[in-house]
Amino acid sequence: MRTVLASIITTLLIVAMTLAAMFLLVWATVKVTSLPSRWHRAAGMGAELVLGVVLLLGTTWLATHLARRIFRTGEQPPMDLSKLSKSGFDDSAKAPIEARTKTPPSAQSHVSFKGGSVV
Repeated sequence: MRTVLASIITTLLIVAMTLAAMFLLVWATVKVTSLPSRWHRAAGMGAELVLGVVLLLGTTWLATHLARRIFRTGEQPPMDLSKLSKSGFDDSAKAPIEARTKTPPSAQSHVSFKGGSVV
């Protein structure tokens, strides 16, 4: 019950924040376009772009942060850092190149390409 209530409240909060951001950006656009000087309008539009990015990225960050906190299932197991140093190749990769490339002619596949563009 608690998760459902938190999900509903979070959804409403995100919708309200997104609508508020859009109304604020529309208001800023109206104010910026009514400025008399070309340079003031250019600076205002730059500031408006920064404001829009900050508001909408902040809303997205909050939505994902709250969703992660609400739907978290428990503690994640600690990562084994010793696996990071392994190359991920199997034992056949340790064999010399000559031994891997010498295959009988019957096992080799013959593929022919008829030219053409990759793009």
